Amino acid sequence: FSVNRYPAPAKWYDRRDAVFVEFCVEDSRDVKVNFEKSKLDFSCVSGTDNVKHQNEIELFGEIDPKESKHRRTDRSVLCCVRKAEPGKTWLRLTKAKAKCNWLSLDFNNWKDWENDSDEDLSGFDKFSEVSKDIKGVHESGDSDDDRKYLHYFSSLYVVLFSNTGCLMADESLRSALNLLVHFSETPDLE
Repeated sequence: FSVNRYPAPAKWYDRRDAVFVEFCVEDSRDVKVNFEKSKLDFSCVSGTDNVKHQNEIELFGEIDPKESKHRRTDRSVLCCVRKAEPGKTWLRLTKAKAKCNWLSLDFNNWKDWENDSDEDLSGFDKFSEVSKDIKGVHESGDSDDDRKYLHYFSSLYVVLFSNTGCLMADESLRSALNLLVHFSETPDLE
């Protein structure tokens, strides 16, 4: 009599000192997480159907097993996997380059931290540079309405940047700013 175990769906993201892996299993019980120098083992039973999950991951890089931890919630199990070499980027979670159908990037938490000196400020700086190039938008000659629209748009852009963790392509940003300038020059219809 053999027991079937299925990989738990998981998302991951990279940070300077750690890699985070979230196993998306609701109502998990009997959770076991074992951290080894280059391996992560996860197992649990989940849901009312008592589905047995097991994931054995040969990791991309080495970790500090003693400093790695996990936390269980009703909806998932989040693992904070401490890197043995902080500051080294992990290109993927697994050692093997093969795609795992149960594993995906956590785009909501992903962030390009390598070149960040002031965390999320780099996105706002990029916005500022591009906005200076837009026809009709000059810092010294903006009307109050232009400043209001630009302030609103820059706030929206910073929110989008911090929520997605990535920058809009320059061309998309230029198009959006051109549209914004066009509407700021159009009289209000009341």
